[in-house]
Amino acid sequence: MPETLSAPLVVEFPFTRSLGPVQSAFLTGLRERTVLGVRTDDGRTLVPPVEYDPVTARELRELTEVAATGTVTTWAWNPHPSPRQPLGTPFAWVLVRLDGADTALLHVLDAPGPEAVRTGMRVRIRWAPDRTGAITDIACFEPYDGEPGRPAPHSGEFDDPVTGIVTPARLDYRYTPGRAHGGYLAALAERRIMGERCPSCEKVYVPPRGACPTCGVATAEQVEVGPRGTVTTYCVVNIKASHTANLDIEVPYVYAHIALDGADLALHARIGGIPYDQVRMGLRVEPVWTQGARHPDHYRPTGEPDADYDAYKELL
Repeated sequence: MPETLSAPLVVEFPFTRSLGPVQSAFLTGLRERTVLGVRTDDGRTLVPPVEYDPVTARELRELTEVAATGTVTTWAWNPHPSPRQPLGTPFAWVLVRLDGADTALLHVLDAPGPEAVRTGMRVRIRWAPDRTGAITDIACFEPYDGEPGRPAPHSGEFDDPVTGIVTPARLDYRYTPGRAHGGYLAALAERRIMGERCPSCEKVYVPPRGACPTCGVATAEQVEVGPRGTVTTYCVVNIKASHTANLDIEVPYVYAHIALDGADLALHARIGGIPYDQVRMGLRVEPVWTQGARHPDHYRPTGEPDADYDAYKELL
């Protein structure tokens, strides 16, 4: 019986954004141990603040300081924190309505167990010792039995305000490809490219999906395609790839859709061996395998004449 393939995968993208006056004041306030909300047209205070009224869509600018104490409105226990979550020990995800606010803030509560958490319990902010102007400046919430805090107007002005943030978006998961894609990956390790043919429309899909997306029927007949193909369309990449992805490709470079000979679906791959501004639709290419690799590193020109547009127009 063939080995079941499985591998950990990470999808990660650092999201960079500039901050308007409301979000800048909110994050700078956290750095200064101050929580700011924004007043809406109907007199409510929203925390976290937003830049436009969710009811009227009017721009909001009136800031109000709310208390660092509040009430849990709902919660869920997390017994097994992942490595990048706020606390390394079991904790509760909580929605907390801070005193003076009309909406709840999502964060975590440090509690000894789920029996210590309840809706309606009083909590307060535990500030991080080192604060930079981010939501993580609130290390967590903790139980609190003191008096409620009171809101107060605030100008939103601080020295050295935070004007931009970089937020890493990351998804860690384990991928098991299944029969069709598993066979495709096993063939790649032998430097062969395998697709599967639909028994109804007879299209050959690469990589195979296990079912025809057009006819909805299962595919099982394996068909070897390529290894040469035709560039159907492409894009020039001008953003340096992250080193965390084990890529060190100089920009600009080209990624293209390539219709392999015998396939009815174009796959996605990098084009090399040619200046980026010489890549074109119809360019004939072939895979380049590096030592020990389980898949082509990139595709390069074959030197053949370009394919006629009518030969690949249905695969754009």
